[in-house]
Amino acid sequence: MKLRQIILDTETTGIDPKHGHRIIEIGCLEMIDRRLTGEHYHVYINPEREVDKGAYAVHGIGDEFLQDKPLFAEIFQGFFDFINGAQLIIHNAPFDVKFIDHEFALYDKKIGKVDKYCSIFDTLTYARKKHPGQKNNLDALCKRYHVDNSNRDYHGALLDSELLAQVYLAMTGGQGNLFSGGGTQEETGTEEQGTKLAFAKELPVVMANDTELAEHNAYMAELKREEF
Repeated sequence: MKLRQIILDTETTGIDPKHGHRIIEIGCLEMIDRRLTGEHYHVYINPEREVDKGAYAVHGIGDEFLQDKPLFAEIFQGFFDFINGAQLIIHNAPFDVKFIDHEFALYDKKIGKVDKYCSIFDTLTYARKKHPGQKNNLDALCKRYHVDNSNRDYHGALLDSELLAQVYLAMTGGQGNLFSGGGTQEETGTEEQGTKLAFAKELPVVMANDTELAEHNAYMAELKREEF
C-alpha cells in the first residue's frame, strides 16, 4: 500500500483557540511514497475576528486582506477531503492540530478531532530527539539541512509546507527517494558535511493558479499599504 502523506501548515489570528483565535491560512502538499505529487491545497480564510498584532508581525496577513475570503465552513469539505486518511507531517503539530480541532468543532461537533481521520508526525518532536540541545525551529532546520529559505520574509502556510517537505525528507534520511542521485543520506554525506539537494527531473513543480496569483498580489499590495 502506498504511503500518502500531507505536509501541512497553518497561519492563525493568534496563539490560542481558547481565546477565540482562528485559522486564516492553510497550506498543504501531497506526498506519496516520499515523492511530491504536485497536488496541493491552499486557501485563505476569513476568521470573523481581528488578527492580533503579534500574529500579524509573524505572517503579515491583515484584516482587510481577509475580509472577502471564504469562511471555514465554506472550505471545510475541500480541506477535509484533501487530508482524510493521510499521515499529516506538521512542525510543532500540537499547535496546528488544536486549531484544526477547534475549527472542526465550530463547524460540527459530531465530526470529532483530526486524529480520528489522520495519523500525525510532528517534525519538531523528531528534530529535538535527533538534535538535542540545538535550535530546531524551521529556519534552523533549513540552515542545518541546506534548504534555501531566503524567500521567507514572513511565515506563510504554503511556503512553509514547501520548506518543511525538504527538511523532512533530508532529516529522515533517504533523500534519494525524492532527489536525484539515488543515494541515502548516509551514502551522500551528513548534514554537517552538506548534502546537495537537487530535485529529480520527473518531480512535478507546484505552480500557483490564477486565483492564487491574484490573492498573492492582493496580499502584497495590502502589506505595502499597511507599511505607511
